[in-house]
Amino acid sequence: MAQSRLMIFDCDGVLVDSEPLAAKAYERVYEKHGMPGVHDGIIAQCIGMKQADIIAKIKTLTGHQFPLAAEGDIWAETKLLFSEELKPTPGIVPFLGALNGARCVASSSSVERINHSLAVTGLARFFGEAIFSSSMVKNGKPAPDIFLHAAERMGVEPADCIVIEDSPFGIQGAVAAGMIAIGYTGGGHSYPEHAARLTAAGADFVCADWLEVSRQLAELGEPA
Repeated sequence: MAQSRLMIFDCDGVLVDSEPLAAKAYERVYEKHGMPGVHDGIIAQCIGMKQADIIAKIKTLTGHQFPLAAEGDIWAETKLLFSEELKPTPGIVPFLGALNGARCVASSSSVERINHSLAVTGLARFFGEAIFSSSMVKNGKPAPDIFLHAAERMGVEPADCIVIEDSPFGIQGAVAAGMIAIGYTGGGHSYPEHAARLTAAGADFVCADWLEVSRQLAELGEPA
């Protein structure tokens, strides 16, 4: 039996356990540019946003205005950390190996960062060219733009899509797109209120690991 719905995966914190490393990169780069105090608690409030929106949020929270000319430093530091330390989220490899039907990635990160993340973790083979970034659309999450773009490009109606997201912004975007939204709390950045916040954002279900996601998909009639 083929899977009937399109599975749309966020990348950071869902496919790859990147959020703690990304937070470390922001902290290091801001400090390098004379702006200390950008710790993981601040970055946690930015999870799910694209880089431009993260920089704006950090300014709101700390008053630090990161120099436009140095924005490339953020990716350079992040790429270094990812190359050395990035891992897939626990259990995602067997999950993807058993998954039937169409799937794609829809992430707030740049195409370069998505491709690098999938390459260093060995997950690229599961997605091929089905990679979509918020850089391809006008508005980042929590707007539904990236999810609607992915569905259109994959030739699937929004109502026939299931999104797996770890951030409230991503869940809000999936709900606004008219898609089933599954919250995922199995990343290294998860916290005690994580599941409740995803539920409050509109998640239809919240799962703590990929076995639980598989069980939930089975209840929805989707083999995984």
